[in-house]
Amino acid sequence: MAAKGKDRQKFNILIVGQNGRLQYEAVLFAASLRQSDPGFDGRLIVAEPQPGEKWARDPRIGNPEVRALLKQFGAEIVPFESRAFGSAYPHGNKIEGLSALPEGEPFVFFDTDTLITGKLSEVPFDFDRPAASMRREGSWPEIELYGPGYGEIWKSLYDRFGLAYQATLDLSQPDEYWQRYLYFNAGWFFYRCPRAFGERFLSYATGIRDDPPGPLVCQSLDPWLDQVALPLAIHSLDGGRPGPELAGLDGKVSCHWRVLSLLYAREDDHVVDVLEAVTAPNKIKKVIKEYEPFKRMIYQGKGRKVRAMFDRADLPPREQMLRNQIKKANLWMR
Repeated sequence: MAAKGKDRQKFNILIVGQNGRLQYEAVLFAASLRQSDPGFDGRLIVAEPQPGEKWARDPRIGNPEVRALLKQFGAEIVPFESRAFGSAYPHGNKIEGLSALPEGEPFVFFDTDTLITGKLSEVPFDFDRPAASMRREGSWPEIELYGPGYGEIWKSLYDRFGLAYQATLDLSQPDEYWQRYLYFNAGWFFYRCPRAFGERFLSYATGIRDDPPGPLVCQSLDPWLDQVALPLAIHSLDGGRPGPELAGLDGKVSCHWRVLSLLYAREDDHVVDVLEAVTAPNKIKKVIKEYEPFKRMIYQGKGRKVRAMFDRADLPPREQMLRNQIKKANLWMR
């Protein structure tokens, strides 16, 4: 069971930082962690992919002021090599970046486009039982007319790797409804050892990419490969759906905002307050405003215009409907 109170196990945090948008998102993550959870005493590790044959351009953090800010917030920038993915599938950084963490030390991975909005150090993780985010829609697989259904597609994956498919099903959900099947958003996940998790995750992801089971013939794996392999890795390590004790993730403790326009449209006031508080100091403003969407949404007030368009108590039922309305108003930007 997870330890309680002062006996909770110390853990490391992993995010990925690289040139372009992610380096500015990393600053937001680090700043929000230090503001919202000043008592966090683990390591914040920013995994940085290194140039090599898998990258068309140098992926390293290119802004020296970003590097300096991250270090001010106590982050450690740790290099890793891209051997399987790189430019062809940048989402693979979250898989290969696990090699940057110390073996045998519990970790929590977060996508860089996440804000910490509460005391992460008080979340009662059970690091022996991995889990991942359930803030997702039925984005994969896309069922084709006369093609294989959800059950056939998912079972083929578990069968490929010798895993027990039946045990993963949520039998409270109807057959051939997407929520019956184990499916996560890969915006956060955790385990007791990053090497063990990373090796399993990498093995399944590359196996699916290089030799997908027959029922996947009509399915796109870009950008979904990480979210297809993740439930297999979690199930194989005796994990599953997160319990109510982790409700703070994607709740009061963290927010995987993904796109700034969506953050302003749908997130709670507290999330917006954290965003605007951590970006107010001049030392942060002068660096992250170099990224045009941050400058326009946060500092030029475009985000507040998006927010005024929607009633948080009566949002459209699907994200695509939100996106369409924001784009129509010419306010869509990350």
